[in-house]
Amino acid sequence: MKLNEAVSKRLLELLDERKMTQYQLYMKSGVPKSTIGNVINCSYDSVKLRIIHEMCQGMGIGIDTFFASPLFQEDNLEP
Repeated sequence: MKLNEAVSKRLLELLDERKMTQYQLYMKSGVPKSTIGNVINCSYDSVKLRIIHEMCQGMGIGIDTFFASPLFQEDNLEP
């Protein structure tokens, strides 16, 4: 899978685990709703680490928790 797809899937997993909506994430993180939607819809080829960090802060997790998923194992990602 492409990296942007892994980021999208992981974000959706974390939102679901926390029973958060995209709107709630926007309110808590300050990341624009359109950006959150674009990340989820894989509209970007890549996502800035700063954006991921801000979304993590909004969910109350560290960036290490975001990337602690089998989705990001090297053998699951396209080169």
